[in-house]
Amino acid sequence: MDEMNDLIVGIDLGTTNSEVAAFIDGQVRIITSGNRSMLPSVVGLSPSGDLLVGEPARNQLMLYPERTVRSIKRKMGSNETVSLGDRPFTPPEVSALILRELASWASRQFGRPVTKAVITVPAYFSDAQRQATREAASLAGLEAVRILNEPTAASLAYGEGSRHTAMVYDLGGGTFDVSIVALEGDVTEVLASHGNNHLGGDDFNDLLAEHLFGEFQSQHGIDLRSGHPVARARVWWAAEDAKRRLSSDPEVTVREEALVTVDGKPLHLELEITREQYEDMIRSLVEQTLEHMSKALADAGKGPSDLDAILLVGGSTRTPLVARMIEERTGLTPREEIHPDLCVALGAGVMASRLAGHEVERVLVDVTPYSFGVSFLGQRGGVSYPHCYKSIIRRNSPLPITRTERFYTSHPYQEEVDICVYEGEDEDALRNILVGDFRIKGLTPVRDFNEVLCRMSLDLDGILNVTAIEKKSGLSKNITIARALEARTEAEMAAARKRLEELFATRPDEELLDEEDFQEFQHIEDEEDQLDAEDAERLEHETTSHAGDWSAIESEGRQMIERSRRLLDTAHEEDREEVIDLNQAIETAINNLDASALKQAIHDLRELLFFVEGQA
Repeated sequence: MDEMNDLIVGIDLGTTNSEVAAFIDGQVRIITSGNRSMLPSVVGLSPSGDLLVGEPARNQLMLYPERTVRSIKRKMGSNETVSLGDRPFTPPEVSALILRELASWASRQFGRPVTKAVITVPAYFSDAQRQATREAASLAGLEAVRILNEPTAASLAYGEGSRHTAMVYDLGGGTFDVSIVALEGDVTEVLASHGNNHLGGDDFNDLLAEHLFGEFQSQHGIDLRSGHPVARARVWWAAEDAKRRLSSDPEVTVREEALVTVDGKPLHLELEITREQYEDMIRSLVEQTLEHMSKALADAGKGPSDLDAILLVGGSTRTPLVARMIEERTGLTPREEIHPDLCVALGAGVMASRLAGHEVERVLVDVTPYSFGVSFLGQRGGVSYPHCYKSIIRRNSPLPITRTERFYTSHPYQEEVDICVYEGEDEDALRNILVGDFRIKGLTPVRDFNEVLCRMSLDLDGILNVTAIEKKSGLSKNITIARALEARTEAEMAAARKRLEELFATRPDEELLDEEDFQEFQHIEDEEDQLDAEDAERLEHETTSHAGDWSAIESEGRQMIERSRRLLDTAHEEDREEVIDLNQAIETAINNLDASALKQAIHDLRELLFFVEGQA
């Protein structure tokens, strides 16, 4: 890291997995911890009270679902709390623990604290959700120097030199976004965005899990949805595993033994699901994404024939139905040469690198996916209505932006006025989302209607600032729209930060690296975290272009799976089960980009097939 440049990392804070990227050795790379390039977005407390983040928490979920939280991103911006055991946490607090873990990965990479980050959010995240993300960063000890839309980040990772118009289709674990972007030279301009903050791979899992629950109930007469938290968690994860395998297999067998025990008898779930069955379950959800796609194209003034490329982002785009339906709708074959789980983090790393002073291509022009405006007394259907809506900043306006509109008091001699700020497109303000309100008092009492100017400013992070000004006197009042729930005081933030700091220190087998630790840390040689030149080259191929060694290993793994399937019918029952388990291990290693686990699974399967083929 050049001493002349600041240290800023890019973080994709995802629903299912999160990643961190930064400028390393002249280019943007994914930062890893051991062989892991992705951190599961799961947080838990062990029965002994130790903090678990990532893979350990994910592993605990099936045993202690009440002590573990996943998909917290879907609750960001709400006033809900979640429980880890008997301890309540807000969504920003849980997200802060994930961000802190990623920051520790980066700190080990650079040998000094990481305190600044570009953090990505869905393009359709509301102002409240963006503010909650900023709060999470603050609680993690990070300055969020930029909140960046995920499809926009992905376009930075894909950026090309020639002029072209692309659609970025981002279907993650919990959210969906689509953006139309124009790329020319080193400039990326977002033309329009649309999406749904509650549509993603989790919903695919839910539909599959519902199918499994129904099948178990029909076989055994027991509904696992209530009163069986461990069994319910096991079925949900079995559904997720089936979803992943159905991306490459025409059918899968779900086998969960001893889900519950009745009268001393364990009851099992075993069911075959075909890809066609799965696609029928999720087709309506994929069709919803196509509707958003059409709206984004219309907002951008484009049609499918105007697109030069469609870029797939997010792990849920691996579902073959997604690419097939997009191609049927547009006539274009979607591209996914950059790993769909990593391209958002890489794009955030590009932006972080530019902000840190590095010479990295791509300049960004982003837009707001929502309109913002205020309510006023007007006419609807020929009658007076106090909740008419007037947008001041229109959706898909380039950022940053400032707009002012003129309004009038509703009656003579009025001395105060309420300003209610909404987010949305409906002419009826009550059908939009209230994001904040305030009152301006002390207006000049005049016989005629008094003129009040309302100025709105939206910054590059999508954070809204609203000012109301009485034109006659210059009297004004200003607010920055915060989360729908009450913003925390500095004292509350400090107390929460201290509590999370103490909790973070309980992670088993992990060192918490604060500023005092770094002098000592620089002299510690941790062999597991030191990559020699050969390993670094391999990781670069794994996390950016899938070229070289990783592609070869992945290809070998898939070939071994195909080879083993041809022998399943002739294998003994015990061998058949072991072959299936090893096939699943290979798929899991490929999905997790875990080269070490993949090599081991390939080796074990090759050894087993040697004996199976010899007996055939």
